Amino acid sequence: MTPNQQGILRTPVNDNDHSAGPADAPVTLVEYGDFQCPHCFRAHPIVTKLQKALGNKLRFVFRNFPIAELHPYAVKAAEAAESVAAHAGPDAYWKMHHLIFEHQQDSPNALDEPHLLRYAESAGADADDVAADVEDGTFEEKVKADFMSGVRSGVNGTPTFFINGVRFDGDWTSPNEFKAALLEAAAEGART
Repeated sequence: MTPNQQGILRTPVNDNDHSAGPADAPVTLVEYGDFQCPHCFRAHPIVTKLQKALGNKLRFVFRNFPIAELHPYAVKAAEAAESVAAHAGPDAYWKMHHLIFEHQQDSPNALDEPHLLRYAESAGADADDVAADVEDGTFEEKVKADFMSGVRSGVNGTPTFFINGVRFDGDWTSPNEFKAALLEAAAEGART
């Protein structure tokens, strides 16, 4: 990659992505995240607050970037979330997404299969369907495709954020700095 290509989202947002917010929002925030990552756990409430604050100005997209070497439950959590989406729809996917992050730190095994299946059921999916998908690796390729799109975009850790296709290298732990960057991108998006 040449220097001017670094920090650019290589895979445009598409129909395979999990997206919350209007498709024509002036700003799209893409997160490459790992469901077991403690930093993603910290980012989750910040992103949720930003979604509420920006409303229809923001479309949020979550892509799987499980770092299996560090987080042994991350891949299965991503596959379970994908299964929930396939069986119960986008609203259930986002419920599962929130449940995983809300419970991630409950215990060392909060993302093992029995817990994931309980979250899936709470999100509105049939636990047996999700268990079968996880066992069969039904969504392994989807998770790998998300991961590889991150690699092509220069992602090497989680969470990594892209605002309107450009990596956000600011301080995501500062809600004010993060919000300011999103509002600036929204204003630019509205002008173009």
